[in-house]
Amino acid sequence: MAAAQGKVIITCAVTGSIHTPSMSPHLPVTPEEIAEAALGAAQAGAAIVHLHARNPKDGSPTQDPELFRRFGARIRAASDVVLNFTTGGAPTMSVEERLQPALKLKPEVASLNMGSMNFGLYEMLNRVKEFKHDWERPYLEGSWDRIFRNTFADIAFILESCSNNGTRFEIECYDISHLYTAAHFLDRGLVKPPLFIQSVFGLRGGIGPHPEDVLHMRRTADRLFGGNYVWSVLGAGRNQMTVATLSAAVGGNVRVGLEDSLWDGPGTLARTNAAQVTRIRTILEALSLEVASPDDAREILQLKGGDDVAF
Repeated sequence: MAAAQGKVIITCAVTGSIHTPSMSPHLPVTPEEIAEAALGAAQAGAAIVHLHARNPKDGSPTQDPELFRRFGARIRAASDVVLNFTTGGAPTMSVEERLQPALKLKPEVASLNMGSMNFGLYEMLNRVKEFKHDWERPYLEGSWDRIFRNTFADIAFILESCSNNGTRFEIECYDISHLYTAAHFLDRGLVKPPLFIQSVFGLRGGIGPHPEDVLHMRRTADRLFGGNYVWSVLGAGRNQMTVATLSAAVGGNVRVGLEDSLWDGPGTLARTNAAQVTRIRTILEALSLEVASPDDAREILQLKGGDDVAF
């Protein structure tokens, strides 16, 4: 499904759980920093902000709903941007723990991974000489022998638990098989169209970032979902802008942000999430594409509206 009327949704994932604080001084950690980063991204042109929480003391991933409530309320008070709360959390967490922010706070959008997978972060150890916090090195090292669990039962549990929330899911697909899993849950009636399919490229353990991989993901989604889905992509690390540009050129939507890449060009750390939004917005406008507003995104994705949340 092409971006509606040429309008492209920019999602910005502002902090995530992949990178650790020692990798960049610009990674948002506290609720105040996360809110500020989200508002900057929205001002730069992001229609959706994809949000994780971190322990304010050491930057470790957490799914404490109260932290989501703190930055969520602050963002809502200052912007009409669409808020998307993760149910992915981190691979070290239980599914029950990961579910809590979306379950209790009922956001317009929540992310949902479509399969168990290897989730390799260990290569990042080569980039950091010193770690500020004790948790960082074991967290990265442990990904050599860690499965990010998302079984059929886990996925159904999240979908059924949130079925009365009116929340639309950002369905994260790290490989072709994940598209088939999404189609399975569409057939079962646990997700409803239009599906918001976020294809992830270049993470160790998932599909690669080659243009043929991107187009194969798109062709497969077209075949499985026809006109019943909205397609977006993210490229990990150095693949961020290349994959996003390719997606936009073939009618898709895009995701950027410090969750997906710490960089703003080769060897240059992005100082803000807004810098990455500005970079992709410049590319989109050079392609004569219009950037979707938050209300455009709500219409395209058929969201319930920013007032119908519990924070």
